Order: sequence, then structure tokens, then C-alpha cells
Amino acid sequence: MAAAYELLIDTQTRETYDMYGMEGVSGRGGPGGGPNPEDIFADLFGGGMRFDFGSFGGMGGGAFRKRTKGEDSVIPYEVTLEDLYNGKNVKMMMEKEVECGTCKGTGAKGSAKPKKCAKCDGQGWTAVHSQIGRGQLGVSRQTCTDCQGRGEMLREKDRCKKCKGEQTVKEKTRQEIFVEKGMSDGQRIILAGAGDQEPGLPAGDVIFVLKAKPHDSFERSGNDLLTTAKITLSEALLGFSRILINHLDGRGVQVSSPPGKAIKSGQTIVLRGEGMPTYKSPDHKGNLYVVLEVEMPDEQWLQSVNRAALESLLPPKKSDVEPRPEVVDEATFEESDMVEVRGQSFPASPGFFDQDFASQFGEGADEDGWEDDDDEGEPPECRTQ
Repeated sequence: MAAAYELLIDTQTRETYDMYGMEGVSGRGGPGGGPNPEDIFADLFGGGMRFDFGSFGGMGGGAFRKRTKGEDSVIPYEVTLEDLYNGKNVKMMMEKEVECGTCKGTGAKGSAKPKKCAKCDGQGWTAVHSQIGRGQLGVSRQTCTDCQGRGEMLREKDRCKKCKGEQTVKEKTRQEIFVEKGMSDGQRIILAGAGDQEPGLPAGDVIFVLKAKPHDSFERSGNDLLTTAKITLSEALLGFSRILINHLDGRGVQVSSPPGKAIKSGQTIVLRGEGMPTYKSPDHKGNLYVVLEVEMPDEQWLQSVNRAALESLLPPKKSDVEPRPEVVDEATFEESDMVEVRGQSFPASPGFFDQDFASQFGEGADEDGWEDDDDEGEPPECRTQ
């Protein structure tokens, strides 16, 4: 309302609006027969209401805008990431309003006729006044609550026995929707004309809004996927060739690391063409980014091997820092969890603890031997879909 007021109260902008409409006010306009000034609220807020402006109560000449079709039904529908990857066909029974077959949508019994609504005087709307400043009153025309915008009403004894004068009755219908490959969270599936019917109006639409549930293993960003795979210390040092991932369609994805490639924990590789199908072009897929986590051996394994032989094979231990500090205090080794640290309050930036883990996004990885995400920069920031 403030934006509308600013346009209408200024003589120059109001004249521009009179000539060219909203496009003229925003600097894009030119001659083209813009709407009347009273249409400005419709331009700014949509066509649900009609607004007129005059000096303290003057009603303009704008006509009340009635709906041109029945109300749409918006239904949230939960899907899994597997559904969005593979596609899904869903059949269901739905209840909707249809025109009463007994009275043919009139709501009347026999030859009874409706009477003009006393509240709105047969117009289907009532006026609501509100002051918007500087001697200006805004008048909005709202649907009459007594006759529901029809402008006429039936007496109780004249109403159809089946629909009770409501003109429509409930009916169950079978509907089918197709969740196509590559669809995304929040995408809409529209069944045109499958919604509620109202006498004298085309039926509304049924709109399914997809709501993707979080996945245990995969995250999605556009057509790319991100997941984590665990490898052993032996595989990290000596390489591997095995099924690394069970994909969303049930396939096993085999990956072989290049010979002589030592893998760091948190290193990221990219499997091109193994991401999400592209909507409407399912043969084209995004990329799958895999963060490799190295599992360290447990204490039982460590006790079962020859420690001296193992130490001779491993890289040498690090020595003390140089130059050696003058004061050295002994600290007790105690296991903890990064979650506990993150839960505390520190006067640092949000990424303070992430700086030491940059390798999980492929930074500094060796480019020889296989493709990883260094070829095209860091992998995308993935959000659960």
C-alpha cells in the first residue's frame, strides 16, 4: 500500500502511470494504453481485488473482478530422492466438488428461484473503506460473505435436498500423476481441470507440490550429487578396485584408483555422468562427487601385527618443532568430538573450524592418475532435496 500511495500522491508519477501503466513508472514504458490509476493495486498485488481511490469515500468506476474458474487445490506430496532419480507413477483416489446432478447446479428445488442478496444488494461484493493518508480513502471490494459472490440466495425451504442449496456435491475420482526423472523439490505437477467445480465456472486445477525428504547417503545440488564412501588404510595407500557406491537406482558403481596414488582422508573425486538426470532430458546427467574417508585400523588389529616391522614400513615419525620452546608443558591425551567444540561459543568466523579440512573439497589433490574435482574447481555446495 505504501508503494501504491507513493505513486498516486505524486502528480508526475501519477500522470506517467495514467499514460503508460507500471512499465512507464519503472522506466520501461512507452505509449501503449496503460491501465486506469485505480488498477495500480491490481498491478502491485494481483487481480484478487479491485481498488478505487477518491476524496474521503468517493467510489470510482472500477468493476469488481470475479473469478474466471473454480478454486485450485494445492496438495503437498512427499517424494524420496530415489523417486526424483528414477521417476514414479502414482495413482490415487481424490474427493472433489462436482455440480449437483439433481438440481443441475442451481441449488434450487424444482422451479424455485433465488432472491437477491440483501447484504450486497445483488452485486456479489461489499465495499470496505480504509484511510491511506493525506485525505485519501482506499475502497476495496470484497466478496459478499452471505451469498459467496453469487448476488442471490435461496430460502431454506427452496433448497435442493441433495446439495442443500450448495449447488455442488462431493465425488471421489481416480487421479494419476507422474513424477518425472530429474524433478526437484518444490516443483509443481498440475492436473488441469481436475479440481473443484462451481456452477458457471470451469473447474479449477489440482496442483501437487513436491516435497523431497532428506536422504541418508546422498545430497543434491541441481543435477549434481554428493556422497561419502569409506575406504581402508590399505586401500588408501595401495589402491582399490571395487564397488564403491550403491546408487539411487540400485546399481553398483565400481571405481578403480590409479596405481601408485596415495589417497588422503577427505579427498574428493568426481564421477562424471553419475549425477541426477536432467529434467525433460533424462539421458543427460550431472556429476557425482564422492568424499573418500579413510578408516583407520582399530586397536585389535594394531595388537595383532608386528609393531617394529610396521614401523619400519611406515613413514618416520615427526620430531619436535624447531626451534624448541624454552618452556614445555605436558598435556594429557583425551579423546573428544568436534561436535562438542562446535557447540561452544567462540569469537571466530563461522568457517573457523573448516579451514583445516579444505582437503575434503579436493584442494591440493594430485591431478595425475584420475579425475577429481580439481579439474573444475571445488564441488558444488549441496543442499538436501
